[in-house]
Amino acid sequence: MESVRKNGAPAPKTQKLNVYEQVQVRLDMVFKNFDNVYVSFSGGKDSSVLLFLCIEYLRKHYPGRKLGVFHMDYEVQYHETIRFVDKVLKENQDILEVYRVCVPFKVATCTSMYQRYWRPWDEEMKEHWVREMPEGAWVREDFPFFSRRMLDYEFQRSFARWLHARKNAKRTCCMVGIRTQESLNRWRTINHKDSFRFRGWKWARRMNPGIYNAYPIYDWLTTDIWVANGKFKWPYNRLYDLYYQAGVPLEKQRVASPFISEARSGLSLYRAIDPDMWGKMVNRVNGVNFTALYANTTAVGWRQQVTLPKGYTWASYMTFLLDTLPESTRKNYQNKLAVSMQFWRDKGGVLSEETIQRLRDAGIPVIVMPHTNYKTDKKPVRMEYMDDFDDPNFKDLPTFKRICICILKNDHTCKYMGFAPTKLEKEKRTRVMEKYKRLL
Repeated sequence: MESVRKNGAPAPKTQKLNVYEQVQVRLDMVFKNFDNVYVSFSGGKDSSVLLFLCIEYLRKHYPGRKLGVFHMDYEVQYHETIRFVDKVLKENQDILEVYRVCVPFKVATCTSMYQRYWRPWDEEMKEHWVREMPEGAWVREDFPFFSRRMLDYEFQRSFARWLHARKNAKRTCCMVGIRTQESLNRWRTINHKDSFRFRGWKWARRMNPGIYNAYPIYDWLTTDIWVANGKFKWPYNRLYDLYYQAGVPLEKQRVASPFISEARSGLSLYRAIDPDMWGKMVNRVNGVNFTALYANTTAVGWRQQVTLPKGYTWASYMTFLLDTLPESTRKNYQNKLAVSMQFWRDKGGVLSEETIQRLRDAGIPVIVMPHTNYKTDKKPVRMEYMDDFDDPNFKDLPTFKRICICILKNDHTCKYMGFAPTKLEKEKRTRVMEKYKRLL
């Protein structure tokens, strides 16, 4: 029914804003409330569109105001991405304050059982760098907080605090081009109810006192990104044209560090799209060629169903796999397994009522507890590790088969298992972060 005013006249209809108009409103809110603003720019389609939105907004509404750009240069990248980043930064240097970071922080890699991390721009590996360091790069000596123990995401957080202090800012905002359509984790980032939000904005989350992350294009679709590029004639990374020609579906075309677990199924594309870079990166990080060849096979526990060798149980197969690993890698998996087994035995995980019933029907002993500290409708369950259990919610259950898949994937953090960092890992990270926070 149409709403009416008190005098009987129809009330004006509220016009629904499209995603572009909504972003204009959000950018206005950001630049009015934050005196220090920068964009995290990777060269991918989402961060690029966000950067161009900000550039156009500033040129129109705040002429003369500078926009920070934070670009983590991972050394190994498609040449098309490198060319695109160079072009964007050069053509907009009048308005941009660029922080192109080339430091040897630790980056997780799933290409090797021997190497859990690699370091871009590692001075000790300079003769193997895949390219020369770009001019004007910010290096490790520029950041007093830097430590070789730092992971890349830890560096990002420390950079925000460092820049906040360097600018003597009242409020700092890092704008990030993530979209909830991309993954469940990104949806959770936006919709996490416990997050401290700036003035109730759903898309702005506090990271540290006075420092916020904002996600202005969180509700854009992939098609919105490409419509914007076409409508406003913005330059874009031509790597996406090569992806399209190679048959990569639109939703799977992403720019990311090539050695993380999410990217390795497409690692072999480097060989076809950028053979010159491929020849150099094979010599740069351990296990790259093997992963490119077998990333989509059972050899690394990927996609196809992993089968158990004859004469083994999953527990004995796990022992066999662990015996093939270097000592430090083996101990890493053993420690995580011990923590997980104790967790399921003493505290318990949460399972759906349907899964609990299927376990009981199969004669698996489970103890269902009345209460849990987790915010979920699932039930807290204590139980022992099983060899395997055929269930739709297999990834929620404690089985030795899942450990075997982690080992085959070179999933050193056991992300496939849903493992959180151990208490020791959390304490170690906290000590490092507090140390460099005090120095800053």
